[in-house]
Amino acid sequence: MKLPDPSPEPPSANGSIFNFQNYAGKRWLWLLRQALLVLAIALIVNLIFLLISGASWAKFSATFKSEFVYTLLISAGCSSIIQTLTHIASMLSNRLRARSGKPAKKWIGWPLMMCILLLGTLAGFSIGMEAGNWLLGNNYKNPLTAGLRRGTVMLLIALIPGILITIYFVARGHLDEANLRAQTAQRLAAENKLRLLESQLEPHMLFNTLANLRVLIGLDPVRAQAMLDQLIGFLRATLNASRSSSHPLRDEFARLRDYLALMQIRMGSRLRPVLDLPAELGDLAIAPLLLQPLVENAIKHGLEPAVDGGELRVSARRTGQLLLLVVQDSGVGLSQAASASSSNEGTQFGLHQVRERLATQYGAAASLALAPAADGGTIVTIQIPIQAA
Repeated sequence: MKLPDPSPEPPSANGSIFNFQNYAGKRWLWLLRQALLVLAIALIVNLIFLLISGASWAKFSATFKSEFVYTLLISAGCSSIIQTLTHIASMLSNRLRARSGKPAKKWIGWPLMMCILLLGTLAGFSIGMEAGNWLLGNNYKNPLTAGLRRGTVMLLIALIPGILITIYFVARGHLDEANLRAQTAQRLAAENKLRLLESQLEPHMLFNTLANLRVLIGLDPVRAQAMLDQLIGFLRATLNASRSSSHPLRDEFARLRDYLALMQIRMGSRLRPVLDLPAELGDLAIAPLLLQPLVENAIKHGLEPAVDGGELRVSARRTGQLLLLVVQDSGVGLSQAASASSSNEGTQFGLHQVRERLATQYGAAASLALAPAADGGTIVTIQIPIQAA
């Protein structure tokens, strides 16, 4: 009777102990599943014979031991032979497919599988029956010695569990493959969406900086040259980091420090940045350029409209299983910034991009909140689960 192939992954080429133990654990789990399934088949078949024969429970109990031994040995024999033949057929089939440039397949197809079931059941039934005769001292006939008619009936009855089990595992395999394809499609869609969002975000940041540089060229060429040199260094460090799906939180703060130094060339003492990153949180991984748009918004819509500028504080802290990232400015405040920039279509670009990236990468577990600060200005808070981060 066909039992599921565990298809364990072999130990890695370097022979690491961890991989070998993992492989051995899968093999023992598979053997346990095989034994339990064979035992269940033996019990079910005996109960079916009891119902069909109409024998009393007392009579059935008297013969249960010998009947169970025969059923168990036959099931084990059929399972072992069918498993071996299936493995050999799959290996040879995939070798032929590899020679012709076709991908490997786990399922060998129903025509070949039916031949294996027929041959394996015939051999397993005969071997199991003879093993039972040897153990219990009986002389029952097997399908090879019982004659054509009786042997055919015995073989057909023995084939039924194997066919049913094969149908079950084939259907489950197809369902698993469909689920895997769906999950892969969702993951690729999320990755492509993240790439699109990041590709939109990088030029937006660059265009904003170049616009600031253009203004400064007319006002103060010396400071504009210094800003251009700072911009070149900043882009060299940032563009490489932005190509990865994540980087340590300390790298995110390092890029912010470079960007704020760039902005200070233009704004001077009107921009007073404060970066607060506890050392124990520096290794947490987050999406690159996640805080960059929020810092840009705080400068453009909060601090630049203020005559005296103000303080820009970026901080990180841990609350339970949440990573909290806070961008707070002491600028003109949320209502004034919104009214002053109501005609600017790009005002909400940064917030929209950050929300989209959080939803795509972390799902509903992450959030972004925008609120007025208690002492004036605006505060933006991002929450990310520590596990996800």
